[in-house]
Amino acid sequence: MAPKNILLMIADDLGYHQMSCYGSSTIRTPNLDKFASSGVKFDMAFTSTASCSGSRTVIQTGLHTHQNGSYGLVGEGNGFQTSPNIETAPEIFNELGYKTGILGKVHVAPESKYPWQVREESESRNVAMIADRAEAFFNSSKEENKSFYLTIGFVDPHRQLGIRGGFGNVEGNHDPRIKDRIFKPEDVEIPPFLSDLPEVRQELAEYYRSIHRMDQGVEMILAALDRCSLTSDTLVLFLSDNGPPFINSKTTLYDAGIRLPFLIRVPGQASNTVNPNLISYTDILPTFIDWAGHSSRSQKPGTAHPRLGRSILPILISIQENPNWSSVFGSHTFHEITNYWPTRYIRTRRFKYHRNVCWRLDFPFAMDLYASLSFESIRNAPNPTIGQRPLSNYIFRPAEELYDLARDPAEVRNIAGLKEYESVLRDMRAQLEKWQEETGDLWLWRDGTSIIRYKQHGYGREGLRIPDRFDFEVERPGNRAGPAVKL
Repeated sequence: MAPKNILLMIADDLGYHQMSCYGSSTIRTPNLDKFASSGVKFDMAFTSTASCSGSRTVIQTGLHTHQNGSYGLVGEGNGFQTSPNIETAPEIFNELGYKTGILGKVHVAPESKYPWQVREESESRNVAMIADRAEAFFNSSKEENKSFYLTIGFVDPHRQLGIRGGFGNVEGNHDPRIKDRIFKPEDVEIPPFLSDLPEVRQELAEYYRSIHRMDQGVEMILAALDRCSLTSDTLVLFLSDNGPPFINSKTTLYDAGIRLPFLIRVPGQASNTVNPNLISYTDILPTFIDWAGHSSRSQKPGTAHPRLGRSILPILISIQENPNWSSVFGSHTFHEITNYWPTRYIRTRRFKYHRNVCWRLDFPFAMDLYASLSFESIRNAPNPTIGQRPLSNYIFRPAEELYDLARDPAEVRNIAGLKEYESVLRDMRAQLEKWQEETGDLWLWRDGTSIIRYKQHGYGREGLRIPDRFDFEVERPGNRAGPAVKL
């Protein structure tokens, strides 16, 4: 039987707008463009959460962060980890007899739940070296006569922590096989979620330079796969974990943070195809299992939550909008442990609904975004705006946000309070709450408390009455009047 290999490449903080195959006219990504033309480009792919560790756990478990327990970042005092009763991709593919491995950035925990047979964790941006290690892995899988599941985590184009405005572009720090390219601040494109300021342009120029390096790494890895005569047996997926490392994108559930590049090549399938259907990162693991020929494999007894994602292989080469693939959901609770701001979303082709659970809190800043040169310039501008969004609207958000993306793709004009959209708001709120119920989301709140937790503990059968409202209202603290939640 021919091997059914899987190669997953994850960029770190690469946005939808920052690739030429997704429409950028300034940053050129010729190798990713070439790869896109050999497979399928999804135009509407969404991560569940715009945070590095959280998104990676969604990819590797097929579950949202509020299901798999990885509510935020691992390490550096954060310490979020995947729960022990969750199945992970390396566990599954080890069981299926695959050779499993990860190279570069890992950023998930604990190690016992992610038992890759080969684990070469590295913060290096030397993509040529990573390609060399990938080739060694490919050859060893051939020698062992095993199918493989390999994840490659690029560090690019993440910010270089500790260096303001830096993106790892340190002279002499990289392999001579990698060609550097300097971008001029005056030549960059200002994405719609950012403001046109000199410091923003300066950081975008360095960001582009990091993307240029990563693009070469993709080509080197694919060339190694070809040299090993494994291309015709390998599903290859390239994506990003979340949007760009700039304010108004990363850590938010606006499209700038969660609508991402998603390029997939499946042997024997059509090439140079653009798929318009809405897919979720919870669909990735079911797709891998399906490709491996084990779509009927059930989850192990005792697994905390059923995977609701679906294999995208049946719709892979579709160029028509399928009504069964017309909405996605997501959840964000933490980034760093000090960045608590739980919010949930549902996104359809036209509308986006955000439920901001703890909306009375200021929206928090990730460390690297707060320290960035671009945010410093934004906050000191005469009339601070982030793109089209007033800075005040970024920091202070209401309990509900609803956007008509056909008219307002930047998600700036909140229409949740407009009578003409009242039925849309009710419908999307109901769909989101049904999804929260199905996924056991502890942040399905009424009266400032978790409905799911009360149900789990059997409350509600002995006369407890929880008012049917989002928040506890100190002006009307009573729970005996008005509608109540049905437990």
